[in-house]
Amino acid sequence: MGQPVGPPFPVGEAVVRSLVTAASLAPSLHNAQPWRFRLLADGTTLQLWADLDRVVPHADPDGRGLHLGCGAAICNLRVAAAHAGLLPEVRLLPESAEPRLLADVVFRRLPPGAPEPPEAAGLAALYPAIRARRTSRHPFLPDPVPGEVLGELTEAARIEGAELIHPDAWHTATVLELMRDAEGRDGADPGRERELERWTRTGAEAGSAVDGVPEYAFGPRERDGRTVVRDFAGRAPIPGRPDADFESTPHLVLLGTAGDRPFDWLRAGEALERVLLVATDRGLATSLSSQTLEWDELRWPTRDPMSSVSHIHMVVRLGYGPDT
Repeated sequence: MGQPVGPPFPVGEAVVRSLVTAASLAPSLHNAQPWRFRLLADGTTLQLWADLDRVVPHADPDGRGLHLGCGAAICNLRVAAAHAGLLPEVRLLPESAEPRLLADVVFRRLPPGAPEPPEAAGLAALYPAIRARRTSRHPFLPDPVPGEVLGELTEAARIEGAELIHPDAWHTATVLELMRDAEGRDGADPGRERELERWTRTGAEAGSAVDGVPEYAFGPRERDGRTVVRDFAGRAPIPGRPDADFESTPHLVLLGTAGDRPFDWLRAGEALERVLLVATDRGLATSLSSQTLEWDELRWPTRDPMSSVSHIHMVVRLGYGPDT
């Protein structure tokens, strides 16, 4: 992330805990939170490791979703570090012989009078959005998203090395059809059904859940059977869960990169979270969908055939909705 500024700076346990807490509020596939953090003995370097006990093998056999979630956690960590007056130097995949080690983060402090590096600009201002961000599975209002806000989201993705694609009406309709196809395929796949059950929290378990998706976050069931968000309830009846009409034409954007390797996935995760934080800061509600991208034969047609961005990593729904 640019040239180092100042010597490595040892951070105390309280600071590290606050940084890791912020990082752990990142979104991840099924909210599995597939990360572990390790502070090295000198106190200047925090490592991010993939937690292979929290993989989602049926939906994420190649680990792309794991890397996206961990990349989002890195973005939150950078934002929290900037808020604390630190400059994190991030090295992705620092040891080729150890693919579980996803990042080294070396902490530095800005010398008095030194200008803020470009990669740190604007990060600290996003800190309140880390706790405010939610994945909303509720209907959004028909109000359009202003063009200047869409421009800010596009720039947020670009800063982190990804692209945000704004599909036209035809492309949006295609993506929605692919999402419905993916929902049906998931429901017919026993392995994916069991996996979904593992990461959903219902009944008394929902109130104390610290991972997975609790039933209060399922949102209402889509009344007309359309698929705008993943239905984590599956076939299970949830007492008192209402039905609702969702947007007939949701505002979707696609986040992608030219490459499709672990390094690209981590950068895409950083870009995704920066987009979500900027969206939250601008008052937008968001929801994420990777269902289409979890099936190889559906992921390819999700892309824009006229774009150089060959690999889509997330479908993001934008709009204005209720607090959740």
